[in-house]
Amino acid sequence: MGFTVKELENWNERIEAIVNEVGLNYYPQEFEIIGYKDMLAYESYLGMPSSYPHWSFGKSYEKNSTTYKYNLSGLPYEMVINSDPCLAYLMKENTLLLQILTIAHVYGHNDFFKNNRLFKEGTRAEHTVEMFKFHADTVRGFINDPSIGYVKVERILDAAHAIKLQTSRVVGEKRVPGEVLKQRILEHYRNNNEVHSNLEPYVKLHFPEINKIPLEPEDDILYFIIKYGDIEEWEKSLLEIVRQETSYFLPQIETKIMNEGWASFWHYNILKKLNLPDELYLEFIKRHNDVIAPGQGSINPYFIGFKIFEDILKRYGKNKIFEVREIERDESFLRKYLTQDLCEELNLFEYAAKDGNYVVKEVADDNGFKSIRNTLASNCGVGSIPLIRITEMSQKDKTLNLEHVYDGRELNTAYAEATLKYIHELWGHTVTLKTTRIGNQIRLICDDDKVVVKIV
Repeated sequence: MGFTVKELENWNERIEAIVNEVGLNYYPQEFEIIGYKDMLAYESYLGMPSSYPHWSFGKSYEKNSTTYKYNLSGLPYEMVINSDPCLAYLMKENTLLLQILTIAHVYGHNDFFKNNRLFKEGTRAEHTVEMFKFHADTVRGFINDPSIGYVKVERILDAAHAIKLQTSRVVGEKRVPGEVLKQRILEHYRNNNEVHSNLEPYVKLHFPEINKIPLEPEDDILYFIIKYGDIEEWEKSLLEIVRQETSYFLPQIETKIMNEGWASFWHYNILKKLNLPDELYLEFIKRHNDVIAPGQGSINPYFIGFKIFEDILKRYGKNKIFEVREIERDESFLRKYLTQDLCEELNLFEYAAKDGNYVVKEVADDNGFKSIRNTLASNCGVGSIPLIRITEMSQKDKTLNLEHVYDGRELNTAYAEATLKYIHELWGHTVTLKTTRIGNQIRLICDDDKVVVKIV
């Protein structure tokens, strides 16, 4: 470690003074210095100091460790947790300049966590660490319970992980249970004296859908299984743990480009104000350019987000970037602020498969830039995840009917069938999925761990 903790504390004080000067609004910040092996472990557990045991985390660790060992990938300069106080890890193998840059980068993330509406509405930062620790202890308790054990716990977690992103896409959504909705309809008619006092038969006659389950298509499959599934209480607890942790990470999935762009924008502007000595300044320019380097055949969120925030500042002023940081998510951010000039400057293009090869489909000209922008916006965040929702549960035999909301992108057949089996594993009854394949509407029917395909 080519620096002392005292040096880092001094640099942090200087950075924090600039952070306050430029108007960032952040949680109290805590840093922990760790080695690269610890960073590999935290990366596998998505940054959490405590998490429940599952083989997928070990698989992630082995993959990251192997690719790092053979120099096929690097490690993150830092890792930041959306918590209050905000916890960030710095890797001790980094150079002094990298520590300075990443400390400034962390304050950008911290400000984003505290102020972006998706995080404010969808997470409770003050309870983050405690929530993950409680979940970890709960799962370990089930594993150590002789009547349950690891095999049964793993079976439920495997299935829950397979469908955890099939959840509500409205961050911070408040539910109105079906029974409450029924009562509201009944009260409406009573208050308006539109029918006689015995309203139940009237409602059933004129609103037969009121007894349908669910009343409207349900996006959150885990929620539905918890509420209506024939499963034990400990199994419901496991599903709820996976559901809550997915909800915690959803704002991060929805704002990857904005969040990294915002942090990169501020580390760049903060370090320019630090009056770095020449030997550090040269490394700063190189490291910053490494962070925002354009992706080779892919999108670098740091690069795209950084350039868009710079463009917003230039066109609209400082107040606007803070407003955008607060109210947007990646999809709206790209649709509103990725201009044709930026598309051309960033050399963005769209390619597609044709006759077994990949060819350029659109370039950033007058006609093509909107297609490029819309494709990016449609495929960021949860837009890259197929929307599957429950349309009806048969009250006769509990058959669960799902539909794929088709938007021109077909489901991967192998993934769809495997996922349907996991839903059947949790539900315990027949599960069907309606989707579109090669222009035809089809239905996948899963029963007894077998999937049959029928044309609708």
